Amino acid sequence: MFAEKIINWYHENGRNLPWRCTDNPYYIWLSEIILQQTRIEQGRAYYEHFITRYPTVQHLADATEEQVLKSWQGLGYYSRARNLHTAARHIAYDLHGVFPSTYKEILALKGVGRYTAAAIASFAFRLPYPVIDGNVYRLIARLYGIHTPIGTTAAQREFENLLNTLIDPVRPDLFNQAIMDFGSMQCKPTGCDCANCIFSQECTAHKHGQVALLPVKPNPPKVKERHFYYFDIRWPQPAETMLIHQRSKGDIWQGLYELPLLETDAPIPQRHLRAQALQTLTDWLGTEPATLQVGHAYTHQLTHRTIKAQFLQAKYPCQPAKMPQTLTPIYCETLKTLPISRLIDRYLSEM
Repeated sequence: MFAEKIINWYHENGRNLPWRCTDNPYYIWLSEIILQQTRIEQGRAYYEHFITRYPTVQHLADATEEQVLKSWQGLGYYSRARNLHTAARHIAYDLHGVFPSTYKEILALKGVGRYTAAAIASFAFRLPYPVIDGNVYRLIARLYGIHTPIGTTAAQREFENLLNTLIDPVRPDLFNQAIMDFGSMQCKPTGCDCANCIFSQECTAHKHGQVALLPVKPNPPKVKERHFYYFDIRWPQPAETMLIHQRSKGDIWQGLYELPLLETDAPIPQRHLRAQALQTLTDWLGTEPATLQVGHAYTHQLTHRTIKAQFLQAKYPCQPAKMPQTLTPIYCETLKTLPISRLIDRYLSEM
């Protein structure tokens, strides 16, 4: 029996993770949202920070969005943090602090999809809903020889129907933890030890030499390249001050703070960069800086975008008289307390 076999493997080989030592649905929910698109090694520190900083859903609900974004800084995909905060407020204020306990109610939370709802339902409430992540897709596709491209609606339905027949209804939490760990640790994307796998005799992919071909992945989306020119604008009085602005809705890094930005459709040729930068500063602030230096350039990779970023450092003797409403002067030290993107954090740390 598949369930018994993989649970027995899990008892001997499963990973010891802090969110597996609790059935507190709030803690489990936090861990699942943090681990979306995040490696366990990185997510563990954020999980521990969140349960310390926000020990209950009420603490998280009472925090400001800015505080939550600051706690999230460095994890990326900031919509997860905003959805987390919105859902926490719904639980705290609309549901009187009681975490929903059915799959349908959990699925209705902002930012929760079928995988996350199944994980919370099974880990916190022992409800028999199978989780399907990349590791599970890989294991099941190879074991049963499924060639339906993963990540599609058809695959979600096909794999879910099959897993519903395999899941242990009494121990769904152990079953789900086991299939995820097995996919991560044994049935790996490459270099898996098929000869010593507990499913070597029944694995369709192993029998037919298709391990490297499964699961079938859909064609990846085209990655768009964007060109950002950041201006580090500073003056010394009364203390070192710089200009920042907050990113608006409808784009990456919504709600985060960054340096004033010029985005172009194509890269500015280096021979024209200084002149373009001086013109931009004059348009914004009404005057040229005392000094202008071309600083670091970075390539920052997101899932569907490649950010080509160039930083320019402009020094003024005092605050410019003209100041666009979108830009805010702050003391340089204050920026350390605000939520910023990993790209801006990297630039500041390497100055």
